[in-house]
Amino acid sequence: MNSCRYCQTKLRHTFVDLGVSPLANAFLGEQELHAMEPFYPLHAYVCSNCFLVQLNQMETPAHIFREYAYFSSYSESWLRHAHDYVEMATKTFKLTGASQVMEIASNDGYLLQYFQAKHIPVVGIEPAANIASQAESKGIPTIVEFFGEQLAAKLVQEGRQADLIVANNVLAHVPDIHDFMKGLKIALKDRGVLTIEFPHLLALMAEKQFDTIYHEHFSYFSLTTVKAILASHGLRLFHVERLQTHGGSLRIFVQHAEDDSRPVHASVSSILAEERNRGINRIETYLRFANEIKQTKMDILRFMIKLHHQGKTVVAYGAPAKGNTLLNYCGIGRDFIPYTVDRNPYKQGLYLPGTRIPILAPDAIRRTQPDYVLILPWNLKEEIMAQHAYIREWGGQFIVMIPQIEVL
Repeated sequence: MNSCRYCQTKLRHTFVDLGVSPLANAFLGEQELHAMEPFYPLHAYVCSNCFLVQLNQMETPAHIFREYAYFSSYSESWLRHAHDYVEMATKTFKLTGASQVMEIASNDGYLLQYFQAKHIPVVGIEPAANIASQAESKGIPTIVEFFGEQLAAKLVQEGRQADLIVANNVLAHVPDIHDFMKGLKIALKDRGVLTIEFPHLLALMAEKQFDTIYHEHFSYFSLTTVKAILASHGLRLFHVERLQTHGGSLRIFVQHAEDDSRPVHASVSSILAEERNRGINRIETYLRFANEIKQTKMDILRFMIKLHHQGKTVVAYGAPAKGNTLLNYCGIGRDFIPYTVDRNPYKQGLYLPGTRIPILAPDAIRRTQPDYVLILPWNLKEEIMAQHAYIREWGGQFIVMIPQIEVL
């Protein structure tokens, strides 16, 4: 058993044990269906000292992210989120053609394209070469490397220290938190601003979002823990916003500890107080989660078996990492769900890891007219239901499983 990746305390307390599972984005090709598929323990622990929820590292980031299947630009709601952020950041931080914006885990350029349209210089950092090439094709300069202290020092030497650093949904993917934070400290200009978005651990627990736990996510954060991590590296949190993305996220605004140009907003103390009141600093709060998830699994299985016995057909929408955690933990395979669909052509023709459910193009739903469509990326349910409202023509209905089973 490993020690805490932040404070090195021995990990002794289970947050939730989801058995064994393949890597959530390790999709299979036709030729791989007859070969062995590696499964790894999916066991989340909570540190009794700093309360960081985390997985033991089973694979290196280089193995996990060398070729990645998640392209941000296939979600219309996420593109709107990115556009709105750029409008806010440009105005709030008075960004101009003389500014430098850096995004870590810039994916396919989904966000930087909006800064670029305003003629604000950008640079993306994206370790997955297949995704970075999509950004490059849009004319967005992208460095195909993992971000950390070494790369940050190199960027500073090249004169590319940032006025604004954007880090959306990357913090969970970082196995070496200290190296990452050191890099942020180096790469940020003296009066620069760093914004980080991450799923809020409180929302994960309250909404029973166990499916957001998978091997590519090494850590799960409360604001309390993130604030302490930032402070230990000379970075100060000065504002927090609540977001609806990913089932409930936080966007934090950070500056150098030496920079007193921006006062600390009341939002920081407000959310920290909420976390204290909900027991974020008590180990007992975390230990209740595992039993709640066992019950959720039983409820999901009973529901799927009931539909099966009624002769109802259920297909899935999406091939997100969270969906693969849910299906593998609950043991739901092709006997319950004959196929799933996804808008991303990179995934079409492949098979989900573990369950080996085939991934088809979305028009398969209209052809087969299932009774139910299970939305695996439940955080995008409104967007997906609007795009596929035609299933009502034959009486079809949508299902989500998290935070509880709903027929929509």
